[in-house]
Parts: sequence; structure tokens; C-alpha cells
Amino acid sequence: MKIVHMYLNVLEVSEAVPAWDGFLRLGFFLVLIAMIVMMLHRRYAKVKVASGFDVVAVNLEAEGKRYDFNDIAGNIEAKESVNDIVDYLRDPEKYKAYGARMPKGILLHGKPGTGKTLMAKAMAGEAGVPFYAVSGSDFVQMYVGVGAARVRELFKKARDAGGGVIFIDEIDALGKKRSDGLSGNDEREQTLNALLTEMQGFSDGAGIVVIAATNRPDTLDEALMRPGRFDRRVEVGLPDLAARKQILALHAKNKPLSKMTNMEKLAVDTVFFSGAMLEGLLNDAAINAAKRGGGNIEPEDISTAYYTALAGSEKKDRSGIRQKERAVTAWHESGHALAATLLNPENRVAKVTIIPSAGGAGGFCANIPAERMYWTKRELEEQIMINLAGRAAEELHFGIDGVTTGASNDIEKATQTALQYVAKFGMGEGLLDRLALKDDQNINKECADLINRLYDETRVLLKENYPAMEALVEGLLENETLDGDEVREILSAATPTQ
Repeated sequence: MKIVHMYLNVLEVSEAVPAWDGFLRLGFFLVLIAMIVMMLHRRYAKVKVASGFDVVAVNLEAEGKRYDFNDIAGNIEAKESVNDIVDYLRDPEKYKAYGARMPKGILLHGKPGTGKTLMAKAMAGEAGVPFYAVSGSDFVQMYVGVGAARVRELFKKARDAGGGVIFIDEIDALGKKRSDGLSGNDEREQTLNALLTEMQGFSDGAGIVVIAATNRPDTLDEALMRPGRFDRRVEVGLPDLAARKQILALHAKNKPLSKMTNMEKLAVDTVFFSGAMLEGLLNDAAINAAKRGGGNIEPEDISTAYYTALAGSEKKDRSGIRQKERAVTAWHESGHALAATLLNPENRVAKVTIIPSAGGAGGFCANIPAERMYWTKRELEEQIMINLAGRAAEELHFGIDGVTTGASNDIEKATQTALQYVAKFGMGEGLLDRLALKDDQNINKECADLINRLYDETRVLLKENYPAMEALVEGLLENETLDGDEVREILSAATPTQ
């Protein structure tokens, strides 16, 4: 509208002063053209900023050293699964002579912190080839076509360099399953199509291997997983006991550990810890020692870091905690400890405390499970019972009207295990037919029946062993924290037959 008004004003002036007619009209159109050029320039500048994506090979040696498989403790099976890829990158002619085609894409999947990125770096380091690292979110932009352009630029860089390892972390950010409702102009779909085309397009002799990492392989589009794209899947799992020993030894090399440190016990206690969690545990222990000012990292520094990782740091100011709340927490945690000891003797109660954490938990019972490959039906039921034991202990001592909200997290865990028990592992009563039909109503009913049955069993178990639970409560109210040996001593004295 402003431009229209300007043009009308020019006409009025030109009519009043005829000699200026041509000059004013020319000047107006020049200004108009300048404004259009400025608007186009601004829009182009925005797109340019959005699409700016400087792809360079990561200098792994600049990070401290050249990575290789010696930097990866554990995960022997995963390393063996990619050894041939490394050999191919070193000597592709060897495989060409046999007419072999190496996988173009490798999908590394596993829980967070298990070392998927480190595995990709080690593969590039072992092969001595360039390493291009990007994240799936780098390709997802609001401007249509930007993500696809970035994909093409990434592969062009690798081809121009004569090959290498392209690593795409969190590939599910751009490679999620497509639904029929998506438009063909959707930015995410265009980016995914560009990735599929590039992976299909480079030749077997290009010396390029694409490695992707994800925590959720089940969410990826089927087109990504077919032969010629990500046709090899390698699980990078949580470390077993032997691997945890190796990982802890690897990260303890530059740390002044006390001679009293029992690394064997620490490896046992850290079941289900990922490699990243183990590294973080020793790093937090080093921070604790530095704050304390001691010359070495003592066992108490590691213990503090360990229990902080499990339940959060202890609350320093406990002056506002009422005696009633301490008693409730003591009964609640004693219920967990007693149920865990009676139901799963293979597991080990390492610590019970009623000291609240800074995160809001009133206390906790550290129950270290035995390392196992499979869970039986009864073991899953016992796990649900251990989760419910805190609430059951409160009800037994304070009555149904005296139970508290402190069991909310326990109930959530029990419900999650029950859902897996029924809907994932098919251990419910005659539910396999309903699973095929995805009958959520019947699944929910079966989960509720299971939890109610196991809750009744838990109350009976604790009632039969009430004196032992009472002895634990007395110990917690007196000392606030009991270690595993103290728990077993109290239970042994209260229940001689156990």
C-alpha cells in the first residue's frame, strides 16, 4: 500500500510540473527496483545462513590421539562385527578380487553411553581414513531443501577426499518412519530421500562407509535398512563384568587411586552401568577427592560418587525433616530391603538410607541385581514385588489411611515392568491372541490384576517377617544409613533361619 501511495504522489507532482514527468517516473521505478533487490537479498541471506554447513574431516589426532580398538574396552562382539569393514577401507582391492561388495552402511545401536561414537572413531582410526562426523539434527531445518543440500555436500566432500567414514549420530532425527500422510514436499522427507539417493549412488569402490548411531532402531524408516544402505546392524551393548573391569582400568590410568580401592568390587557393583557412566563415576570421584584436598582418590570418594549416580546427592540441611517423616521413610526402605533379601538371594543389598537426596527422594535402598542374560517369569514377578514392598510396609505399620505419596516412583516402575511382562514378553494368562489384536483394554486389565495379586503376596511376605523389618527400622532410625553387611547382620539376628 505504501508503494501505491508513493506512485500516486508522483503522478500528482508530474501533472503539476510536466517537465519533471519523465524524471520522477524514472526515479520512482529505480527506487522500486532497489527495494525489491533489498528484499530478495535479505531472504537469500537468511537461506544462506540456514544452509551454511561447513563439512570438514574431524582431526581425531587433535583430540589427543589417534583412536583405535585398543581405546574400546569390552564390546568384543561389536569390534569383530566391523573388523572386515576396517580391512576393506585399508585394502579395497583385496575384496574386489573376490567380487565382494562391502556394506555401504552400518547401523550402531544400543543404549545411550555404550560407546557408539567411540566405535565409529576407532574404525576410522584403525583404517587411517578421514572421519566426517555430523548429527541427524544438523540436517533438519525449517527451510525446504536445505537439509537435502547438506546431505549432498557431505557426500561430495567424502568423495572428493577419496573416501572415508561418514558418521551420522542420532540418525533417527532425520530417518524416522514415514507415514502415508506426509507431503512429498515435506522437508524431513526430502532430506531422507537425499540420504537414500546418495547412499545408493556412490560406487562400491568409492571407499566410503556410512556409520549411523541410534538408541531406537525400531523407529527408522524401512528404506534405510534395506540392502545397499544400512544393511548391517551392530549392537553396542552394556558392558559385562569383564568389560567393566577393563573400562574402569582404562579410565583409572591417569588418576591417583588409593591402594585401598577395590576395583573388582566396583566392577561388580556397577552392573548395568554404561561405559560413559563408568567414566563419569571415576571423574566424579576425582572431583570429590580434589574438593576434599586429599592426595589420593579414596574409597569413600568413589562410594559417594557411586551412590550419587544411583540416587542423587545427599541433602545437607535436614533440620526441617520431622520425626514422623523419618519413621515413614525407615519403614518404607526397610520393606524394600527385606523383600529384596528374601526374594532374590542372588541380588545384593548394598546400602539402605533414610537420608533424603537433594532431588527430593526421602531415602533409598541400593539393591544390586545379579548379572543375568534372561529373566524368568517368577524373577520378573519378584522384581515387581520388591518395587511394591515399600508401600506394603507403610500399610502394614501405619494402616491403609497412613500410606504416603513416597511410593509413586515405585508404583511407576512396577507398572512398567508389568506392561513388559504382559505385552512384551507374553507372560500373561492366555494373552497371546490379544497381543496380536493390540487389545489395550485387556492388556491394562491383566496388568492391574497382576500388580494386585503380587501386592497381596508382598504384604503376606512382609507380615510373616515383621520382626526382621522392625529390626531394620530401628537400625535406620538410629544410624540413618546401613551398609550391606549391617543389613545382613540385622536380618540374620532377627531371622536365624534366613
